[in-house]
Amino acid sequence: MNLHEYQARDILRRHGIPVAPGEVASTPAEARGIAQRLGGKVVVKAQVHAGGRGKAGGVKLAKTAAEAEAHARAILGMTIKGLTVHKVLVAPAAEIASESYVGIIVDRASQRPVLMVSPAGGIDIEEVAAKTPEQIHRLAVDPRYGLLPHQALGLGFALYQDVAQARAATDIMQKLYAAVYAVGASLAEINPLVTTPDRQVQALDAKIVVDDNEL
Repeated sequence: MNLHEYQARDILRRHGIPVAPGEVASTPAEARGIAQRLGGKVVVKAQVHAGGRGKAGGVKLAKTAAEAEAHARAILGMTIKGLTVHKVLVAPAAEIASESYVGIIVDRASQRPVLMVSPAGGIDIEEVAAKTPEQIHRLAVDPRYGLLPHQALGLGFALYQDVAQARAATDIMQKLYAAVYAVGASLAEINPLVTTPDRQVQALDAKIVVDDNEL
């Protein structure tokens, strides 16, 4: 079962991963109210189980609550890759210094979780693999021992030269690994994992696929 972004973000948040605040709206008026509570610029994002939401017009930046309401009115009811949008996520517009990718997929052949990271975030990992495969770093984790701190730290430094940011990424990877096991996920992605101008590291978007009987 592929979860909506807002559901995946909730799972990350429950496991201590820094995620920007945001709320779900099913009407334009609800989107306006959320934008008013959040204050400042917000992003209105279609909640459907499909990639390419931005290209399809399902992700819009709003400078005011009224603009958020207008964007929600346009997005709600639209169809993206054959799926109708019934909900939107309204979240603060983040100031981004850099974007990376962190993901875990369960390799059925080896029966091991494989951690993948790339400093090229914000785009599909398949596109990175096709165009610049050298930017993807992989680690097959031995489930008997789990993701060890030194393994995660090595991947953290593959993303960031800054020691504090590498350690923050290390902590996020270990918590993502714990989340995968807690909910029985076969796939978990943070894309992008961003750094902010004040050098913080946080998850901006999330995707999780779980077995139906695990939630």
